[in-house]
Amino acid sequence: MLDRAYGAQSMTARLRRVLVVAPRAEEAARWREAGWRAAPEPGRLAGEHEAFRAELEAAGAEVVVAETSPESGLDGLYPYDPGLVVRDGALLLRPGKQSRLGEVEMLGRALNGAGVPTAARIEAPATVDGGDTCWLDERTLLVGLGYRTNEAGAAALREALPEVDVIAYDLPHHRGRAELLHLMSVTSPLADDLAVVYLPLLPVRLVQLLEERGITPIEVPDEEFATQGPNVLALAPRVALALDGNPGTRRRMEAAGVDVRVYRGDELSHKGEGGPTCLTRPILRG
Repeated sequence: MLDRAYGAQSMTARLRRVLVVAPRAEEAARWREAGWRAAPEPGRLAGEHEAFRAELEAAGAEVVVAETSPESGLDGLYPYDPGLVVRDGALLLRPGKQSRLGEVEMLGRALNGAGVPTAARIEAPATVDGGDTCWLDERTLLVGLGYRTNEAGAAALREALPEVDVIAYDLPHHRGRAELLHLMSVTSPLADDLAVVYLPLLPVRLVQLLEERGITPIEVPDEEFATQGPNVLALAPRVALALDGNPGTRRRMEAAGVDVRVYRGDELSHKGEGGPTCLTRPILRG
């Protein structure tokens, strides 16, 4: 039994507590403001989110539920981006997309309500999206520099986390700002020695680091990159929750000994381009 209620400096330790943000119909109607690909059907969107929460609970996690709000907009249902939860509490970030800045205070209040104190926050001119951060282990944080996270953001993370080795990598332009590439768009750790990756877009120095650490890559097929193939949420070491509809990636994970559970995300993930990691903000792992 863990003697703490928060702290998630890992991507793969057992998920004990997690915050999710349920979509309200009022924000679903504002899908264009959030840059979604298409209008979500509110009833199906809510139903898919309920089923997603049920998968988290079935895995043994305590699920803390907040709701989208006028200040968060529809993108608020992706709480991975506006903050991290570290050993000292909530580290509130500063997303690089102007329309998402309102999510930070919403997430802070939700985490405070769940008993997580605010430890620090990222201030201008620094920008950091949570999707550009990935814990390789408790003392190593990978950061992708691109259109949403800048060098000042990486420096701010180093200042806020003095005991952590923050390693920054330049992300490729790929298709530019309109089809954003986060670091977590191309890799998802599944255990200390295993990660799902989309190798063609992985920074070379990161490929080399994974090799040095003895981390085996599970390569996502080209045809499943655009459908969130690399975006996989570890519920525990070698236990994963993935978006349904990527059979090639699933077969490769299962061949590597991963227990793969899937959820339906036609409204929840495909239209807003946010996979299972994006839909969560882990509060406690271990």
